[in-house]
Amino acid sequence: MTKIYVTGYGIVSALGIGITPTLEALKTQRSGIGPLRWLNTLHSHLPCAEVGYSTEQLREIAGVPKGPVTTRTALMGIIALEEALRASGWSKGNPLPPVLISGTTVGGMENTEAFFLDFIENDSKNEYILAHDCGVCTQMIASHFGKFDTLSTLSTACSSAANAMIMAADMIRTGRTDIAVAGGSECLSKFHLNGFHTLKILDKDPCRPFDATRAGLNLGEGAAYLVLESEASVKARGVTPICLLSGYGNACDAYHQTASSPEGIGAVLSMEKALKDAGLRPRDIDYINAHGTGTPNNDESEGLALMKVFGADNVPPVSSTKSYTGHTTSAAGSVESVISILALQHNFLPVNLHFKYPMKELSFLPVTNDKPIRPLKHVMTNSFGFGGNDTTTLFSKI
Repeated sequence: MTKIYVTGYGIVSALGIGITPTLEALKTQRSGIGPLRWLNTLHSHLPCAEVGYSTEQLREIAGVPKGPVTTRTALMGIIALEEALRASGWSKGNPLPPVLISGTTVGGMENTEAFFLDFIENDSKNEYILAHDCGVCTQMIASHFGKFDTLSTLSTACSSAANAMIMAADMIRTGRTDIAVAGGSECLSKFHLNGFHTLKILDKDPCRPFDATRAGLNLGEGAAYLVLESEASVKARGVTPICLLSGYGNACDAYHQTASSPEGIGAVLSMEKALKDAGLRPRDIDYINAHGTGTPNNDESEGLALMKVFGADNVPPVSSTKSYTGHTTSAAGSVESVISILALQHNFLPVNLHFKYPMKELSFLPVTNDKPIRPLKHVMTNSFGFGGNDTTTLFSKI
């Protein structure tokens, strides 16, 4: 089986811009969830995890000139992708990796919301409406860096970025490319907030995944990208890889448009597929970054799935880092993969914030102490999307 190496990564979230503030926040157990600052909404009482900069500030940080229409999603993506490329040893003077695969669902929705009524009445804001499409955001990100030979945009809700990584890895395994950049970006929008509020799954307080009193999720925004390479590419470039993307799996239980199946069928299948793909046994996994939204349905369903895959008495340390970043929806798979890799690199367990009361349905408790039981060698990340599109990725030390 072709090995897939991670040679670079970049991240933007409510914890900050870049790897350093992200790691610091995780180590000091500082959450990015708080009052809304940038999104103009009637539901400002609902806490979210916004990136701490306005769209114009992000434009300046990204180095995108004023004037051309851009989106908040694209700007966050540019910043995260630039850090990933730099970490992998690429510079602006090098030819760019041939493949960029990005996951998003909202795309340029925030511009559409701002200018749609004007568009209907006088048709003067077409350029903003044309920036709505998810693929346009990927094009904006790519255009900032130059020409990528292949661009693709995936939209499978909250497993989008994870599925982008799977697609990139499959392209490397099948010889279609030696290097690819994959991940996702997603900004907050009224569409997000109103939609999730209508589903009655938003918590008015900071979320508490895997707690008996959990009442819902907090939305977040952010972006993260990973540079994935074949062994031949790593050797040819003479770079030192960070870790392996050692396995992955995707399944769809198609149980409900928004809810997970009560037994966690899709979650079980995706985790089992990832373990088989990596040639690992359940007991090899040292930490699980759960999807862990904080909703009553997800945490029970995912928890039962973990018990089935690992055994009720042998579930590895589990936590949800959505208590730090909020639920970054389509970007969650790559945001949480970067966090999992940081845990692997620095040998710590991200603590499950706000946990107090155990769930009677589950045999395990989430992580409350950042000291691992044993050195971390293999970590698992779960990303589950609406419609039951469930994805699991595994990262391993080299």
